[in-house]
Amino acid sequence: MVQGGPVVQIGVILLSILGLWIGARLLVDAVVRLARRFGLSDLTIGLTIVAMGTSTPELAVSVDAALKGAGDIAVANVLGSNIYNLAFVLGVLSLVKVIPIAESLVHRDGAALLGSMLVGGIVIFDLTITRLEGTLLVGVFVAYTAYLLRATQTDSTTPTGQLTGDGGVVSAATEGVVSAATERVTFRGRDVGLLLGGLALVLVSGDYMVLAASELARGVGISEWVIGGTIVAAGTSTPEFAVSLVAIKRGSLGVSVGNVIGSNIYNLTAILGVAAVVRPLAVSGLALQTFAWLAGISLLLVAALWTGRVLSRLEGALLATSEIVRWTLGILGIVG
Repeated sequence: MVQGGPVVQIGVILLSILGLWIGARLLVDAVVRLARRFGLSDLTIGLTIVAMGTSTPELAVSVDAALKGAGDIAVANVLGSNIYNLAFVLGVLSLVKVIPIAESLVHRDGAALLGSMLVGGIVIFDLTITRLEGTLLVGVFVAYTAYLLRATQTDSTTPTGQLTGDGGVVSAATEGVVSAATERVTFRGRDVGLLLGGLALVLVSGDYMVLAASELARGVGISEWVIGGTIVAAGTSTPEFAVSLVAIKRGSLGVSVGNVIGSNIYNLTAILGVAAVVRPLAVSGLALQTFAWLAGISLLLVAALWTGRVLSRLEGALLATSEIVRWTLGILGIVG
């Protein structure tokens, strides 16, 4: 329980967002360096570890919400984060720089994005997600990751510092992901310490965010679903936004888009699945409205990339504007 009025709850949420961002950065930095030490290729790191690392806040918040019986926050966080990633994050990135998309990224990962959305929609349709359904979602993610790792093995000869054709990245991109601040920190066991510290900060921040979001929803009369799908979703997506923005400024276009798409697939399969395995989830009918919005944004984005293979500034502006509209309609109680 987080005591205080709406101003206090908002303050706690903002501090939680900061904690999630710092914790995720520490965790991603440490895991990337440890993965290199164990001989994983930079391409594999970019396509899997970075995407999963930046989604750690979503995992922490959704699992914590499931444990507290707040199914609406757990599921709204996943769906809302996915919409925010596709609409706002990619929209803002394309305003910074027009993003050309590799054909193989559109075909393989675009299809995987739509496939994960379809599977997620099936399990959400009856407004409950059982442990069995959660286990199946996790299985889908494991199968997709195994396929992805096998597929990237054929790119092991890619020159250092180059983007691969399927949107992956090698050394230059993963160098851009690792924070310069943690590179300057040197002590024995640095990476393990940063990993544990980052994980602890994410877990604690996620717990306080769920508590504050629930209290705020009750205090101002807005549903937990809307709070979870807007404020909480945007907060847990800050690592994706930060990593993608840094990557695009350094010219790593593949990791910018790949991080977002990979995180969305991870959210709808692994995170939703793990949360349901921890505790079966029951959600309100607003879930179907939000899912319909996600489906529409996903289909439009993949269609735009499929036909033009570039995300223009106009398309980015329209995507970002659509997210502002969704927030406004949600807070006004017009849509979920």
